[in-house]
Amino acid sequence: MLIVLSGLSGAGKDAVLTRMKELGYTVDRITTVTTRPRRANEQDNVDYHFVSKQDFRKMIAHNELLEWAHVYDNYYGVPRKPVKEALKRGQDVIVKVDVQGAATIKKILPQAVFIFLTPPSIEEAVSRLEKRGTESPQELALRTATAEEELKQLPQFDYIVFNRQDEIDQAAADIAAIIRAEKCRVNPRRITL
Repeated sequence: MLIVLSGLSGAGKDAVLTRMKELGYTVDRITTVTTRPRRANEQDNVDYHFVSKQDFRKMIAHNELLEWAHVYDNYYGVPRKPVKEALKRGQDVIVKVDVQGAATIKKILPQAVFIFLTPPSIEEAVSRLEKRGTESPQELALRTATAEEELKQLPQFDYIVFNRQDEIDQAAADIAAIIRAEKCRVNPRRITL
């Protein structure tokens, strides 16, 4: 099964995925490729595969990405090969993408499971971004405006999961419950990549 996790900036996508791993949920997380600078707390090939814009463009040219987007003046993409290999092994796969990336994947793999992760409000998302301290005031304003547009895309998703303050275990459990429920479908989703 391919699970696509998306949501607002500041929703806690990375934190929830990390917590799922810590809690022992077995799902193969595909590491996204990006051209954005690495933050102090991030590790290359763990949080992201950090590459140059030139290398990213080569990946596009060689059709090595399942989807890619130019977001906030940087490129982000999901590498095709590890997704295909994990699915071939029968492993559940989760990819973390922005809302634009989720829309792209939905066009090519509509049978994937699409989950929208969000704080209970845009105000809380903005507060989290401010506390993170990685965005300039201009970037923060852009992300806030983008969040309002992204919320309009919610009907394109199969599920919504709220990541409330200090309730990350519940968000992780909700995603795990979605995966369990999907495995109980009478007509299971089939992914062909």
